[in-house]
Amino acid sequence: MVIQMAKRTYTPRKRAEQQDETRRRIVDAAMALHEELGPSKATISSIAARAGVQRLTVYRHFSDDIALFHACTSQWLDLHPPPDPAAWIGIAAPLERARTALAALYTYYRGTERMWEVSYRDLDHTPALREPMAGVETYLATVRDGLALAWTPEPAAHRKLRAAIGLAVRFQTWQGLRGDGLGDDVMADMMVRWLRALTEGA
Repeated sequence: MVIQMAKRTYTPRKRAEQQDETRRRIVDAAMALHEELGPSKATISSIAARAGVQRLTVYRHFSDDIALFHACTSQWLDLHPPPDPAAWIGIAAPLERARTALAALYTYYRGTERMWEVSYRDLDHTPALREPMAGVETYLATVRDGLALAWTPEPAAHRKLRAAIGLAVRFQTWQGLRGDGLGDDVMADMMVRWLRALTEGA
């Protein structure tokens, strides 16, 4: 009797462990293919093949593309968390706060460029990307507003300042400057000089 009970408790646990492992392989495969090919080209068939499972197995774990994208986004951000605004929000000097934030963001973009490049590229063609990328936009807006609050310009100047900071924190801005061969520190310094000119000329 004791042996039979032990078997009954072991089998469901083992099955759950196997299911967790299968789910992990699917998420890892999807994450890798999203980065290699882009989200719009990473089909369920290609994800299943990379994970070593059948297409139906993918659908058993993830009912639709949105569920799979949520799992991929969550895991990818756990592995590649964006800079925490707490690292600079306590810096009182506006320009120093901005430089610290931009240097951190630009370093982050350099280390994760491929995933951001394909995600922004495929955004308009991949509905399942919209919610995760909306979260990115919320994060960038939080960074922008936290930097803008360090200044106290007139309302009209503040609108220009927020717009300039909003442009400075974007991945596309960093990538465009990187394409011209600029280093991250040089980019951050250039943006800070721009912000200084905007605020001193207000």
